[in-house]
Amino acid sequence: MDSRVVVTGLGVVSSIGIGRVAFADALRAGRSGARPITVFDTEGFEHTMGCEVADFDHRPWIRRGDPDEAGRATRFAIAASRMAVEDAGLSEDDLRARRGLICIGTTDGEAYDLDHLVEMEIANGPAAMDPVRARRSPASRLSAAVARELALTDVEALTVATACSAGNYAIGTGLDAVRAGEADFVLCGGADAMCRKTFAGFYRLGTVAPDCCRPFDKDRKGILTGEGAGMLVLESVASAKRRGAPIYAEVLGYALNCDAHHPVAPDQASIKECIRLALADAGVKPHEVDLISAHGTGTTANDVTETAAILDVYGDRPPPTVSLKSMLGHTMGAASALAAIACSLGITHRFIPPTINHRETDPKCAIDCVPNHAVDAELKIVQNNGLAFGGNNAVVVLGRYDEEARP
Repeated sequence: MDSRVVVTGLGVVSSIGIGRVAFADALRAGRSGARPITVFDTEGFEHTMGCEVADFDHRPWIRRGDPDEAGRATRFAIAASRMAVEDAGLSEDDLRARRGLICIGTTDGEAYDLDHLVEMEIANGPAAMDPVRARRSPASRLSAAVARELALTDVEALTVATACSAGNYAIGTGLDAVRAGEADFVLCGGADAMCRKTFAGFYRLGTVAPDCCRPFDKDRKGILTGEGAGMLVLESVASAKRRGAPIYAEVLGYALNCDAHHPVAPDQASIKECIRLALADAGVKPHEVDLISAHGTGTTANDVTETAAILDVYGDRPPPTVSLKSMLGHTMGAASALAAIACSLGITHRFIPPTINHRETDPKCAIDCVPNHAVDAELKIVQNNGLAFGGNNAVVVLGRYDEEARP
């Protein structure tokens, strides 16, 4: 049982809900987080919709030190981490008595602050540098700040910067650590805050949608940038059972690869191979998978290429394949972590969240994307895709926990 790894705590900061319960309710309702962007100046952009986290108060979650020392993404990470730890029924003393790993994936780190620093220097010269923002801008502070907030002085703190698949990279890193007996618990996931730099980059690529994200739809126009954090507590089955902890799902396996095929274009063969390797690591056959949580950005290239890779593995009858980005927008490094949480909640509460904003499926995306309305389903095994620029692919396989180990 020590080599089997389960999810025992979930923490969520998202545009559709804060906390596990609100997030689950929003997923089932098919709620959209899209709204006009307010966290940075959008002057000069024709399209200005995004999925930002509104009405978020970080103060209840940051209980040590000066909250102003934490940037926006770090605040999200701290809040989601505290939620996950408390959800798992772990106290700070419990954590300090165990060997731990904190691993957080990100795309931009605190680029929100870097945007501000650059703007101030351009406008007013180097003398305008804000020392507080400068100190909190390194991406490595995401994991270090969580360790400090939880008063954990003897943990490994890693920040993984593999762009939009980074959340799955962090979960895979955590799975390896617990499997190998190198950590008694892992706090892992992803966090990112919306920033002008990344929005402008996607905009210049012509991939920002004017109104909403429509993955797999024939009229899709691209992504909406989003933000938030998703954090999971992982531990061995033996540890969870000793504590009487809730078990949301078992992490059955994962795989990573990097094809470096193109700076931004996905590669079908590489995605197919990553899926195949993840299923093999999990000991799962394609016909056993009940649901795929796709990367599903809503861009022309991603959706067609990802669908083709899925069909390569599953044949012409793939399982239902949904995109949570239709609701959450593209939350960058948090995307696959929030999707892993959604998969865990779907397994626990027996439902498939929908792909919203859907009108007509693109014939080149021959899948059931569960359009617009959640459906009840007995989910035993779920595949969670994370794909990133540069060909950084990461696929995690989650399953309903069963007392009997899979053969």
